[in-house]
Amino acid sequence: MASYISSNTNRFYTVLESSYGRVGSITALNRIPALKLTVQQQLDAKDRKDKTGSRTFAGLPAGGRKRTNFELRTYLTSWDKSSAGPGYGPLFQASLGGTPLHFAGGTVASSTGAGRLGFSAPHGLSPGQGVASGGEIRFVAAIVDASNVQLSAPFTIVPATGSSLGAAITYVPATVLPSASIFDFWDPSTAVQRLLSGAAVDQMAIEINGDYHEVHFSGLAQDVLDSSSFSANAGQLQSFPQEPAIAGFDFSVVPGNLGQAWLGTSPDQFFTITSASVVLKNSLDTRSREFGSSLPRAISAGQRQVTASFDLYSQDDDATKSLYQAARQRSPISVMFQLGETDGQVMGVFLKSVIPEVPQFDDGENRLQWRFNSSRAQGTVDDEMVVAFG
Repeated sequence: MASYISSNTNRFYTVLESSYGRVGSITALNRIPALKLTVQQQLDAKDRKDKTGSRTFAGLPAGGRKRTNFELRTYLTSWDKSSAGPGYGPLFQASLGGTPLHFAGGTVASSTGAGRLGFSAPHGLSPGQGVASGGEIRFVAAIVDASNVQLSAPFTIVPATGSSLGAAITYVPATVLPSASIFDFWDPSTAVQRLLSGAAVDQMAIEINGDYHEVHFSGLAQDVLDSSSFSANAGQLQSFPQEPAIAGFDFSVVPGNLGQAWLGTSPDQFFTITSASVVLKNSLDTRSREFGSSLPRAISAGQRQVTASFDLYSQDDDATKSLYQAARQRSPISVMFQLGETDGQVMGVFLKSVIPEVPQFDDGENRLQWRFNSSRAQGTVDDEMVVAFG
C-alpha cells in the first residue's frame, strides 16, 4: 500500500554540464549535503484576450514558454581532500565561472608574522589562490617571486620551516558562467524523482556565524525533469537517469561560530563579529524570448555584484575605529572570512577591495553594534571575490 514519503529520504547530487542543458552523468562522489531544494516552474504566458462569449477562462495553449526558478541551501561540511573538490564544487563554479585552481601543497622554507611565505620549490600559485596550514586558510595577495608570496593575512600559527602546507582548491570568477545539473532522488525508488537541467546560479549567499555556516544558491534552470513524465531527448537524455550506488557519505557539519574574520587596509583579526554574509549576484538573464523554442537556449550574465555585510560590537580600539574612518573616506579595505578551523573542513572567502558603507549604530542591546550593510566589492578584471576550500 502506498504511504507518505519522508522528506528526509532524499539525496542530492550535482555536476557541471558540458554545454547548456546537457545533463551530466553522476557518481556517488557528486552527492552534496543539501538542506532543501525549492523548484518552481511556471508558464511565461499572458492572459488570452480573445472574446469567447462568456466570462469563463478558456485556458492557455500547450507548448508555451516555461520559466524555472530554483533555490538550494547547503551546510558547510567536511570534504575528501584526495578528491577533485567538495561535492558542491560545481555549484561554486557555476556561481563564479572560472576553472578551479588546485594547489597540491608545498614545503615551507620561510614564514613571517607579517604574512610573507616562502617555499622550498617554485610554488606555481596565482594571485588570489588559497593556501592551507594547520586548519587555517589564507589567500595569495601578491606574488613576490617564484618561491615567495605575500598572503592576504598572516597565519595565526606561523608555519615552521620544513613543515608542509595542505592541499587547497580555489574557485575564481570568470566572464562566462557554466551551468549545472542538480539531481533530487527519493525513497522509495518508485517515487517521483527529479532533476534540474541547465541550472544557472544567479545569486550565491554565504551566511556566517549562524547555528551552522550555510550557502544558498538560487537562479534559473532550463527545465525540471521527472521520472514520471520523462520523454526521450529531454535534457538531451534518452532515459531518466538512475541514482548511483549509494556510498559512504560524511555528514560532518561545521558549527557556525568557528572561524576567523580579517578586515581592514592592513587587515586585523576581529573577534567581535556577530553575523556576516557575502552575496554574489550575476544579473543573470536567459535567451528565452527567441522564436522556435519553449525553453531557454542559453544563459547570459550581466555585471557581477559582490557585497559584504557584517555586524560587530563597537570597541574603542584602533582597528575598529579605522573601519569607520575607511567608510567615511570611501577607502577600500580587504575582507576575509575563514569558516571552520579543522583541516578538510575549512572554507575561505576573500574580497580584496571593498568600499565599506558607513555603519548603522544599533543601540538596542546592552552593547553597541555597528552594522555594515551591503558594502560592495570592486576589482580589475574578474577578481572581486574568490572562495577556497582547505
